Amino acid sequence: MQSSLRNPVITVDAIIEVNSGIVLIKRKNPPSGWALPGGFVDYGETLEEAVCREMKEETGLDIHLVRQFHTYSDPDRDPRHHTISTIFIATAAGSPRAGDDAKEAGVFTKDDLPDDIAFDHRRILDDYFNNKY
Repeated sequence: MQSSLRNPVITVDAIIEVNSGIVLIKRKNPPSGWALPGGFVDYGETLEEAVCREMKEETGLDIHLVRQFHTYSDPDRDPRHHTISTIFIATAAGSPRAGDDAKEAGVFTKDDLPDDIAFDHRRILDDYFNNKY
């Protein structure tokens, strides 16, 4: 008997504070646009392990986790499927470099964010910059 149970996919993203700004990556794969670096949590992995791994893979940065920021769970936040993402605030030293699913990496401030931001990451950044959580 086949189950019709569908579960949301668990992901992590990070707001990495570096060089007086925050790191965004330009996505290689659809949906296109700039995004917080992040990705899927692997089976057997903690959220903290996953976010550290994903940051290293996508930005080349070793991060220091500051705190968990907020969890976003709107079923429409990702056009591909229902994801639940826990966002972390982290710090890092050095300059990000694009890797894994990123074709470009950059450091931005509140005043120079790109227009084309993927998923619900503009809302997340607004919440961060406005100290909502």
